[in-house]
Amino acid sequence: MILKKKNGFQSLRINNMVSLITINYNGYKDTCELVNSLRQFEDYPYEIIIVDNASPNGDGPLLKASLSGVTVICSDKNLGFSGGNNLGYKYAKGEHILFINNDMIITGPFLKTLVNRLQTNEHIGLVSPKIKYEHHPDIIQYAGYTAINSIRISNHLIGVNQKDRGQYDQATPTAYAHGACMLTSRAIIEKAGMMTNIYFLFYEEIDWSIQLKRAGYEIWYEPEAYVLHKESMTIKRGTPQRLYYLTRSRILFTRRNSTFFIKIAAILYQLFIVIPKNILLYSVHGQKDMLRSFIKGSYHGFRNKIE
Repeated sequence: MILKKKNGFQSLRINNMVSLITINYNGYKDTCELVNSLRQFEDYPYEIIIVDNASPNGDGPLLKASLSGVTVICSDKNLGFSGGNNLGYKYAKGEHILFINNDMIITGPFLKTLVNRLQTNEHIGLVSPKIKYEHHPDIIQYAGYTAINSIRISNHLIGVNQKDRGQYDQATPTAYAHGACMLTSRAIIEKAGMMTNIYFLFYEEIDWSIQLKRAGYEIWYEPEAYVLHKESMTIKRGTPQRLYYLTRSRILFTRRNSTFFIKIAAILYQLFIVIPKNILLYSVHGQKDMLRSFIKGSYHGFRNKIE
């Protein structure tokens, strides 16, 4: 246990402990199930920090009342993925930090394995476990990421939807961590910085992985630890809202991370191929809400400020 002075205040820091930070938005049931699974199976020292992102259904006070021994922070506005995690980090006491989605559950201890992997090499900055589907626990969702195609601004999950036969049981460096579950340390964050707040949703962990790489760190996949994912319960696939944020974040990502000539090529690809193609498809199929969201997301992707 150590005390550090930051911004004029003494703050408690506890060695050999993981601070688990999760975000809640209208997901009371999922959040409670995550907490209960941790209490049932995890034996490594940890604390739980829940950031309620201004859930309109009143989840924040309910979580505070029903979950003892858990730090619940009620934000007065929805800060998105990065903003919520950054807020939670301010309250963390552990020397290691795990960002985990609230729609995860565990069926066995996994923190020690992730911490051990992070500590095997001073150049490792971020570690994600194997992620499988909660409703099909023999099927893989994440066993690493391929690198992003700089022009199309897209990449792929390694192992996704494959039956887990042990084919991805080798720990290895990977292109990016998975935002649903990723471990780092306070020392690494202090050197590399926290996640940018420009995205709100999507591309945050990919951007942050690149940020850590620029600070000299590697990103690792650790299959000896695994978690089960219920998939996104916060924002449904195929909705105008999801399309808006995905479109916007894709363009923001290339503006923030690409070199000059790659950026020009990627933007031209969006302007002359992706945008006309999608406008045509949504128009032909009469998907007016999707069309509006796509156009709005594209516009904001080009117009919003980047850090």
